[in-house]
Amino acid sequence: MTDDLLHLGLVDDDAIALDLAALDLAALDHPGVDIDPAIDLLAAIANGVRAAGGEATDGPARAAVLAEVIAGQFGFVGDRDSYDDPANADLIRVIERRRGLPVSLSILYVATARRMGWTADALDVPGHVLVRIGGDGAFVLIDPFRSGMVIGMTALAALLGRHETGAVAPMSNRSVLVRLLLNQATRAEQAGHAGRALTLFERMTTIAPGAGHAWWERARLELAGGRVTAARASLSAMLEMTREPVRRAQIGDALAALAGADG
Repeated sequence: MTDDLLHLGLVDDDAIALDLAALDLAALDHPGVDIDPAIDLLAAIANGVRAAGGEATDGPARAAVLAEVIAGQFGFVGDRDSYDDPANADLIRVIERRRGLPVSLSILYVATARRMGWTADALDVPGHVLVRIGGDGAFVLIDPFRSGMVIGMTALAALLGRHETGAVAPMSNRSVLVRLLLNQATRAEQAGHAGRALTLFERMTTIAPGAGHAWWERARLELAGGRVTAARASLSAMLEMTREPVRRAQIGDALAALAGADG
């Protein structure tokens, strides 16, 4: 593990700069690659927003400026043609290609807004990620995958209705990063690369030690690879942070099943 990765697991969530953290995670898969050009581009985006409308005072105006610069001037849009390409969840490659997934593009919008001192959050929507610009009073929802298009309450209600859920919630910084890595891990396992998927779940549990789902999936892949001792350690770590009785019982049953097993 790199010092940057370990640091992400230790700092307060509010201290995480989403775009820089996502670049650090991507850099793990690009040894020797200089990420300074990517950092410079992030700064250029912020400068572009400042020049185009840094004086904007409400959510709708700020959202419009973000879309104008990030999608309009810099050309960042959702990758509809090759949605499942792992490059879409790798911020280094996203910056190179100007294409990405909802979560990776949301990182650009949220991080840029915060650089301006604006309130912004990524929202966990079933099967998607939206961005809220503005606080609880005057805010607007936008879809970074669709060039920062504004999402009205009617469209949001229709989306939630399709998934039978009634609410969306802001994601913590760590949750956004875990979501980014989870996209990569899911695609890696689907492609038959279990070792790669396990590496990604290990990263998730390092930067977000409280992510129970990541510990469970890590243990599952460790067990599938014959690493029984490692799987027991992952399940034990998960048990320490889980308070929900049914889930604790599930973990306990899994540990009991592994008792005495070799590996």
